[in-house]
Amino acid sequence: MDVTRSPAPRETGPDDLAALLQHAATAADVLAAWPRERRAELLEALADALDDDREALVAEADRETALGRERLGGELTRTAFQLRFFADVVRDGGYLEATIDHAGPTPMGPRPDLRRMLVPIGPVAVYAASNFPFAFSVLGGDTASALAAGNPVVVKAHPGHPATSERVARLAERAVALCGAPRGTIALVHGFDAGLLLVSHPAVRAAGFTGSLGGGRALADAAAARPTPIPFYGELSSINPVLVTPSAARTNADGYGTGLAASVLQGGGQFCTKPGLVLVPAGQAGDRLVAALAEVIEQTSARPALTAGMASAYEQGVTARTSEAAVRARGSSAGPGATRPALLEVTAGSLTPQLVEECFGPLAVVVRYDSDAEAVTVVEQVEGSLTASILTAGEDDRDLPATRAVLTARAGRVLYDGYPTGVAVSWAQHHGGPWPSTNTLHTSVGATAIRRFLRPLAWQQAPHHALPRELRDGPPVVPVRIDGTLVLPGGS
Repeated sequence: MDVTRSPAPRETGPDDLAALLQHAATAADVLAAWPRERRAELLEALADALDDDREALVAEADRETALGRERLGGELTRTAFQLRFFADVVRDGGYLEATIDHAGPTPMGPRPDLRRMLVPIGPVAVYAASNFPFAFSVLGGDTASALAAGNPVVVKAHPGHPATSERVARLAERAVALCGAPRGTIALVHGFDAGLLLVSHPAVRAAGFTGSLGGGRALADAAAARPTPIPFYGELSSINPVLVTPSAARTNADGYGTGLAASVLQGGGQFCTKPGLVLVPAGQAGDRLVAALAEVIEQTSARPALTAGMASAYEQGVTARTSEAAVRARGSSAGPGATRPALLEVTAGSLTPQLVEECFGPLAVVVRYDSDAEAVTVVEQVEGSLTASILTAGEDDRDLPATRAVLTARAGRVLYDGYPTGVAVSWAQHHGGPWPSTNTLHTSVGATAIRRFLRPLAWQQAPHHALPRELRDGPPVVPVRIDGTLVLPGGS
């Protein structure tokens, strides 16, 4: 099945981009002064706008991406939920890190009155992802967290779903206007050149990106090369290793094999959390697990890639790796623009650098190990990932302690007895990891994603009227640490 592509939209030229960013710069001052409740209401209005246009949005996205209406409907639900979630984060106010140190004596001498909290950073550039036309696109997580922080957003649309992006942007602009937010609160641009100019423009104060390692590095370099460098938060590349313990293989070979296959194949293997490297013990139990995994891969047909370029890059990646590992399974083939699932297998001692690099699409590499020490040598070759999964035989499974420790050091989220595809939006979530999965210590999913688009500001000896409401004396309106003691609203 070929994906129907929309006509390419008109690329945003330098003059148009400059005008949009001038509006964003003006909007930044207005939004920064808004009370938190009004900001929360804007986020909820954007969520309502998505829900109200659900049927047309899903149809358009499916036409452009061929991801399927069921998958896209779930993603749209997640996107609306995420906006409402950040409305709750804003109302809670704990993200502000409000702190008050009253004037007084200290062992170092008199201390002035000091008050500190996080404030909006200014206009944010967001680079939409190909594989999530809603959740990591125009009103996705980066946009939601930047708006929650009090910043306007300029989104660079992904060329894989331009019509979907335009439709979301138009409904967002209507919601912004109905909420009385200023022009420039949300804007959309198209084109490669516009993307480069965006991260370099002096009005932009931070950028969020989800995409390829090469594209992310180019934008990060541009952000760093500015006369005034800005923070660039990139999600770039992740192989998401999975460790199967010997006890797990003995007790649940078939279950874990089929479960891993489902995770590898989910969304056509085009999830940033797809498990790309699976460590399986040598021996009969491991053989059964690999056989179960291979059987599902073998019976799965090719699916349309998000873009023709991605399909080509995937096939080239699989072909290059087949010279370094045995082919255990290939799904059935299809026409141009589709990706055919593949499973490769190699022994730990034969692992090559290419086999531990991400291949975007439905490919997984199985590595067979004989001992804890040998598994450690495998994990030591794996670069940082968003996730690491450990499949065990249950609570009492203590297999491979050294490998578990090394694996944990290479990931931002460690899963036990589960599969990494699927990232819950929650207060405790962390979606980030050591290089090259991300280039920062921050998350792009969950409540603390808002921290990327804020900066600390301290007031010293400031008059009461010059302080934000959250830092004034009296009953606290947000969680605030006062002279070292955390005080909650309505409590102590």
